Amino acid sequence: MLRKYREALAYPGAALFSFTALWSRLPLSMAGLGIVLLVEGRTDSFRQAGVVSAAYVLSAAAFGPLQGRLADRFGQGRVLWVVGLVYAVGIAAFLYSIEEGWSAPWPHACAVLAGLATPQTGSMVRARWIHVIGDRTRLNTAFSIEAVLDEAVFIVGPVLVTFLTYQVSEYSGLLCAAAAALLGSWALALQRGSAPPPAGRRTSHAPPLNWRGLWPLVAVAVALGIVFGSAEVIIAAFVDEQGHKDAAGVVLAVWAAGSLLAGIAVGALPQAVDPVRRLRVSILLLSVVFGPMALVSDIPLLAVMMFLGGFMISPALIAMVHLVETQVPASRLTEALTWTTTGMAVGVAPGAAVAGSLIDSHGASAGFLVPLVAGLAGTAVAWMVPTRTREAQVSGSADSH
Repeated sequence: MLRKYREALAYPGAALFSFTALWSRLPLSMAGLGIVLLVEGRTDSFRQAGVVSAAYVLSAAAFGPLQGRLADRFGQGRVLWVVGLVYAVGIAAFLYSIEEGWSAPWPHACAVLAGLATPQTGSMVRARWIHVIGDRTRLNTAFSIEAVLDEAVFIVGPVLVTFLTYQVSEYSGLLCAAAAALLGSWALALQRGSAPPPAGRRTSHAPPLNWRGLWPLVAVAVALGIVFGSAEVIIAAFVDEQGHKDAAGVVLAVWAAGSLLAGIAVGALPQAVDPVRRLRVSILLLSVVFGPMALVSDIPLLAVMMFLGGFMISPALIAMVHLVETQVPASRLTEALTWTTTGMAVGVAPGAAVAGSLIDSHGASAGFLVPLVAGLAGTAVAWMVPTRTREAQVSGSADSH
């Protein structure tokens, strides 16, 4: 196991860009929860907190693919310098609007500004792995490294933002997220040697994106986003009902820990012969875990069940990245990976909002129906994912741009 990881990290620049991207991804696990904790603390409404969080996430989803396309065309460095700064400004403006008590839609607008500039470093660093690794059979380990780091972020982030918000200052959690995004993006921008070369004007004449192979993966990502977004709000509400508000970050971290362990195991295995099957099975098992959670009445048992469900997250995401890489041309890879990230972001917003409404009306336990239904829908869509690579598909017909 360790040998495979050592070999992957030995590629030029790999260890540094992977470690750097780890920090710039902290806002993924901190900002949404931080907004929920801050707004709910001020308004005593999970519905309002979910709406503001949804505004932030939807704006990130709207600009994500464009950011990926700009990175493919002009290079990752130029894009990272800009988005890192704008993101920090957006978070600062949002906190100022809360402090001054601005009424809607101004806090929402500030959250949107931050969301628009959310650095897409997860997609960018995966594009770097594909650029530096010539042997495609080793990509399984590389993608597993990133999945493990993603889960490390989701272990540290919720605990950190909860601790900072409740124990230090109600603003400190989001300030930490903004600093991580700014410094992490700029540090990654400085690492030019490992970045894929920009396509420049050739992007306008690049091969089509192959939506026939990509759209089912984006749809599956939306379903996963609903699962993730709703779970974040449900857990916060559940522990609040139990009188342990500060336990939200711990439970979410336990969920991520299950995924982290699964990611480490997957990275030591040979590349999946049938990543489509792995994707389908993983999403199905992830979704069915949420059914019995509606009957749980104590936090430790909920944490155990979330831990078991977490084992299915990394295998699903690793399989998804493998499938994207085989379906799209290299010159548009960052953009394609960003579309799946955008799909998850699109799902997070309604997932958080719908779960928040159910919780306000019927309690936290009713909220578990949202990830259950979304996961089963994602499983159904996964059966539409093509098993052939892009090269095999375009040999038979041309795809739409």
